[in-house]
Amino acid sequence: MIDLSTTYAGLSLKSPVIVSSSGLTSSVDRIQNMAAAGAGAVVLKSLFEEQILYEAGTLSADHDYPEAQDYLKAYARENSLDSYLSLIREAKAAVDIPVIASINCVNAVEWIDFARKIGEAGADALELNIYFLPIDKDKAPSEYEKAYLDLVSKVKEKCTLPVTIKLGNRFSNITWMVNQLYMRGAAAVVLFNRFYAPDINTDDFTFGSAEVLSSPAELRLSLRWIGIVSSQVDNIDLAASTGVHSGMALVKQILAGATAVQVCSVLYRNGVEYLRDMITEMKKWMEKHQFEKLDDFRGRMNYSRLDDPSVYERSQFMKYFSNMH
Repeated sequence: MIDLSTTYAGLSLKSPVIVSSSGLTSSVDRIQNMAAAGAGAVVLKSLFEEQILYEAGTLSADHDYPEAQDYLKAYARENSLDSYLSLIREAKAAVDIPVIASINCVNAVEWIDFARKIGEAGADALELNIYFLPIDKDKAPSEYEKAYLDLVSKVKEKCTLPVTIKLGNRFSNITWMVNQLYMRGAAAVVLFNRFYAPDINTDDFTFGSAEVLSSPAELRLSLRWIGIVSSQVDNIDLAASTGVHSGMALVKQILAGATAVQVCSVLYRNGVEYLRDMITEMKKWMEKHQFEKLDDFRGRMNYSRLDDPSVYERSQFMKYFSNMH
C-alpha cells in the first residue's frame, strides 16, 4: 500500500503536493477540487502589500484633506484584509487539508498584526513572500539579507502559526540564508519564488510582463538547491517550487531531499484535475521501485549521499558541455 503522507512545517499532509499561491487558490470551489484531486495542502492567493497601498492611493488621489486620505487608506487596507480573512474561513470550512495563508510584503510594520489575525481566522500556517529588489548601489548585499531576517523575526514574535518563507534564488549563499531563517523560527522554506519580470514592447514602447508560467526546464535550478540545502540544513522543511510539470518531477524533487513540492503553472495549462495524473505517475514509480512511503527514498540523491556530489556544482557544466558533439 503506497503511503504519500508527509509532514511539512508541522502540518500533516496526505500527499507532498501543495498548490502554490496563485489565482487558482482564490476560489473555494477550485480549492475543493484540488483537495479531491489529491493536493496535500493549498497556499491561498497572496495578499499583496503593494496592491493595497496602490488601491489606497488611488482612492485618496482626489482628496486634499489629510484626514480624508487617512480614512480612505485605512478603509482600503481593512477592506482587503477582511476579504482575505473571509477566504481563509470559507476554505477551512470547505476542505480537510491544510490551508496556508500568503502575504507578499516588503516591510514588517504593516503585517505583524495581520499575521496574528490570520491565525485567528483559522489558517494552518503563513507563507511570507518577501522580495527586496537590490538596486541601491550604496547598499551592501548583507543589508538586504538582514531585512529578510528582521522581518521574519518580527512576524514570529507576534504569530504563533508555523511561518514558511518563499525565497527567490538571488542570494550569494542560499544555504546560509536558509539556515539563518531556521534560526529565526521559520518552519519551512520554499525554493524558489518566481517573480514578475518586465518585458519591452518594441512596437509601441510600452512595458508588459514576460512569460508568467514556468516551463519544465526550470526544474533544474530548484532541484540543485534542494539537493544541496537539504544535505546541510536538515532541521528545516524544504518545499521545491518552479518547473514541476509531471509526476516524475515530483519524484526528482523528493529524491533530492524535498519535504513537499509546490505546483502551479502546470495546473493553469492542464487544469486542476491534472493533479491526479501527477500523483498516479508518482505512485506507479514507487510501486516499480518497491517504495512504500516517501521516506524510503527522500533525500536518497541529495548532495551528501552521493559518491560524487560535484554533479550538483556549477563548475561541472563546462566539463559535460565540452563532451557534446
